Amino acid sequence: MSILVVGSVAFDSVKTPYGEAEESIGGSAIYFSAAASFYTPVDIVAVVGRDFPRESLQFLSERHVDLSGLEVADGQTFRWAGEYEPNMNDRQTLDTQLNVFADFHPNLTDRHREQPFVFLANIDPELQGSVLHQTIHPKLIVCDTMDFWISGKREALLETLTKVDVLIINDSEARELVDDYNLARAANQILGLGPRAVVIKRGEHGATLITNGNYFSVPAFPVLTVIDPTGAGDSFAGGFVGYLAKSQDTSDTGLKNAMVHGSVMASFNVEDFSIRRLESLTQHEIDLRYERFIDMLTL
Repeated sequence: MSILVVGSVAFDSVKTPYGEAEESIGGSAIYFSAAASFYTPVDIVAVVGRDFPRESLQFLSERHVDLSGLEVADGQTFRWAGEYEPNMNDRQTLDTQLNVFADFHPNLTDRHREQPFVFLANIDPELQGSVLHQTIHPKLIVCDTMDFWISGKREALLETLTKVDVLIINDSEARELVDDYNLARAANQILGLGPRAVVIKRGEHGATLITNGNYFSVPAFPVLTVIDPTGAGDSFAGGFVGYLAKSQDTSDTGLKNAMVHGSVMASFNVEDFSIRRLESLTQHEIDLRYERFIDMLTL
């Protein structure tokens, strides 16, 4: 089954201890789609400026990613710049230019409205809510958010969460959302806001799935050299939702399996700047790493 992703497409300028990349293709919708496309077709709804080289996304088209919902608006494409600390977990945002993304209002076509799996990437929760009002009985809705929206658009975010099946969030954001430092309590409180499952990302320490008091954790796959963590969370979401759409198993067991696939895709993403590793990635490499990951988890 296909996935609808609504998110950002951007130019990223990133500096890490291993080098830097200027004006590279990025954005939540791109990272997500590059990962999810190994599992199932994806429809992107996003906006770019007239400066965006659409031909740079040809590899996505070849993987059955539909770009008809990629709006081209007058103006410049969204830009972000950041620098990572040596621990590769902490980063400083150096510059953010929303440009055409500031006026983005997703309008879904009939094709988009009917997609059974929906991923609401890290965008304004008011826009996330607008997308959900336009969809027609999706089988699964997965949502991402961040601290900026938790503090700045809290009421809109809480309203969106009442309609979401799975929330993907990092550990500090989970604590901030419900004002509880205990992560187990925080997760259970988030379930009370509407989602039936919460995925808490913990960076190099992996991720945890919480459903109705049940917990399942996966480690991060041990990558010897992390080049650029940008987009790792969206790549995780791509593997996670991609697997669910392919298997059509949204039970707790399906969600657990999806956690492994998400971690595998995130581990590839961090091996190079921008989407370079996801662009060159092969299904054979994914299969081999998945097998190694399962061996890690098995006694």
